[in-house]
Amino acid sequence: IAGLVLGWRLMRHLAVKPAYSIGLNKIDDFIVWATLGVILGGRIGYVLFYNLSYFAENPGKVFMVWEGGMSFHGGLLGVFTATLLFCRQHKIAFFKLSDLLVCATPIGLFFGRIANFINAELLGRITDVPWGVVFPNGGPAPRHPSQLYEAALEGLLLFLVINIMARNSAVQNRSGFLTGTFLSGYAASRIFVELFRQPDAHFGFLLLGLTMGQWLSLPMLAAGIYIMFRSQPTK
Repeated sequence: IAGLVLGWRLMRHLAVKPAYSIGLNKIDDFIVWATLGVILGGRIGYVLFYNLSYFAENPGKVFMVWEGGMSFHGGLLGVFTATLLFCRQHKIAFFKLSDLLVCATPIGLFFGRIANFINAELLGRITDVPWGVVFPNGGPAPRHPSQLYEAALEGLLLFLVINIMARNSAVQNRSGFLTGTFLSGYAASRIFVELFRQPDAHFGFLLLGLTMGQWLSLPMLAAGIYIMFRSQPTK
């Protein structure tokens, strides 16, 4: 909720600038679409990517979102779909809105990872580093606070990089460049932090010793780099 509210306020602040010039009423409407995309996409992604066999046997559990289980990659696809449909309905160029959206998205990622840390979920691997944390449900050994690593990289660092770039007139003139930066930046951060995060118990390590999070991030990294290179100056 904090991420959505603060992200909405930031998008309203940026929307009046000449580089974006999207009506504030459209931003207000879009936040409803984006919220639905996050929730529906995040839940459907978790069901499909992480625990399909369990939910196939317990279909009623799919709707019990209060028991946890959301996927970032699913939420990303949900927001992508919502943005695409919204842009078509309101005749807005997709990358014009998505470049604005990714300026705010790291705010939600930051608060989401802080919540993961507070809830003692998505634990890190066992470690002997001085800042290791003994989680109440993680056994007696200290673990990497990988949730905080993600909050720092996917949240704070990515927010600063994208919003500093958004002030550059050359970047503003390349439609889609910020979107590509976000996709590749998040993917690189996630692939790195997965080295310190405990793999999902029902998956463990997959092909080439990678985790599910890393495999899902690889196409995202490729897509982000491709979009950055293909971004064209706005006419």
